[in-house]
Amino acid sequence: MFDFEPGNTIFETFIINTLNTSKMQALIEISDKQYLVKKGDTLFVPRQQTAIGDTMEINSMATIDGANTVLNPAGSVKAKVLGHVKDDKVVVFKKKRRKRYQSRNGHRQQMTQIEVVSI
Repeated sequence: MFDFEPGNTIFETFIINTLNTSKMQALIEISDKQYLVKKGDTLFVPRQQTAIGDTMEINSMATIDGANTVLNPAGSVKAKVLGHVKDDKVVVFKKKRRKRYQSRNGHRQQMTQIEVVSI
């Protein structure tokens, strides 16, 4: 049915897992991160330079509709920006034993919450 190289195990499992779905899904890439989304999904992505309430267009890498999978489709995914928030705090702790050195820092990543409007 599909002609894929045997070394693409992640992509093969992605295709196999999505063959049985009946809803339209798309694989999108935002800031070097990939997300599998369908209409109505809400997700957190790295901070985008889009105002709250605006709609952004994202090029899709693959479109899945049941058994029909299209790589590099012509369409795009439209998503509405719901807000800009901060992610959970990540604590960075450094220590060198027997040297009386300890350093503790925290970091909160800036995130954008989006909702998929159409595929």
